[in-house]
Amino acid sequence: MRYTKPPLSIADQISRLKLRGLAFADETKAAHYLSNISYYRLRAYTFPFQDNNDPAHPFNHTISFEEIIQLYVFDRKLRLLVFNAIEKIEVALRTKIVYEFSMTFGSHWYEDGNMYRDNYHFNRNIATLYDEINRSTETFIQHYKNTYTTPINPPAWMSLEVVSMGLLSKLFSNLKKGSEKKRVATEFGLTNPVILESWMHAFANLRNICAHHSRLWNRRFTIRPQMPYNTIYPFLKNLNLHSNKLYAQLCCINYISAIISPGNGFVKNLTELLQSCPLIDLSEMGFPADWEKEVIWSI
Repeated sequence: MRYTKPPLSIADQISRLKLRGLAFADETKAAHYLSNISYYRLRAYTFPFQDNNDPAHPFNHTISFEEIIQLYVFDRKLRLLVFNAIEKIEVALRTKIVYEFSMTFGSHWYEDGNMYRDNYHFNRNIATLYDEINRSTETFIQHYKNTYTTPINPPAWMSLEVVSMGLLSKLFSNLKKGSEKKRVATEFGLTNPVILESWMHAFANLRNICAHHSRLWNRRFTIRPQMPYNTIYPFLKNLNLHSNKLYAQLCCINYISAIISPGNGFVKNLTELLQSCPLIDLSEMGFPADWEKEVIWSI
């Protein structure tokens, strides 16, 4: 089928939304919003309130454009909150991985193929790592290259500072089991490094979603964190969760955040944000009933 839909002017966008049943309190203000936030981007927030089996996509809820904007702003604030928390976790992950392995295996352990379980993935990951080092404009990378000739690449405490969280996750997951990997997991309150591998993978994906300004509210995730049955500190009593929804990842973020940054304010800020938008359905984000009673959410 050939796509033949023409572009719509902002006035036509408002007319179409009104025809579908969306209310407008101030069309001039709405036009200003639509000139800065695309019609198609807002479609992700109107979608749950429309009959999408009908080609005309009529609204099946009484709802206004202003409420859709309120939902959009809520989601933006949620992304910023999550992104900020993941940033702290990412920095801590780099620090602890580099420290534990460097203290045992030296400065350039990350280049030793014998450290890894899968040679194919090691070769792919190390090639990507070298590319990221060569693209880096960080002063400490340039200083190393201008000062030292051997080894060619900087030590782990420099090199792993400039790789993406996704690559860091892949490198850590491919490392062989050992006491160093176990100690890293323990630093984050986890008894099994496999759980940390899962969380790192999920966090890397979540970070990328936030960085690209994509929707978190009501999102279904293909990369899911594994829920641990044994943790060093209290985690969740109710592990019967929808792991493809945001709540599961928020639990993991909160658990680690409390360890690396006690009194960080994540719980307070999240709770206040959830209360700020009456339009959201917490169950659609995976929140179970009485979720606030879990020990990890007690302020």
